[in-house]
Amino acid sequence: MAAVRRLVIDVLKPHDPPLLMFTDQLAEIECVEGITSSLIELDQEVQNVKLTFEGEELDFEAIEETIENLGGSVHSVDQVACGDSVVTDRRTLQDA
Repeated sequence: MAAVRRLVIDVLKPHDPPLLMFTDQLAEIECVEGITSSLIELDQEVQNVKLTFEGEELDFEAIEETIENLGGSVHSVDQVACGDSVVTDRRTLQDA
């Protein structure tokens, strides 16, 4: 099975911990080399956050467990990149 190098995950999280602390905790997972978090939507009870993880061999189960331990839940996996290198999306005629 090819190594997972990038994961983009849609997550619902409570307001606490704050996004900075939430992201910092996720960055501490051993398999994670980097993470970017973006607030997509905010309501009175939860935040909808897009998380982009990169690493040599990401462990989805460890990532999901940490998210759940921080009070969040994985809503969907929106992008996965596997293999020896990460391919960057490019617009094509079909995207128009």
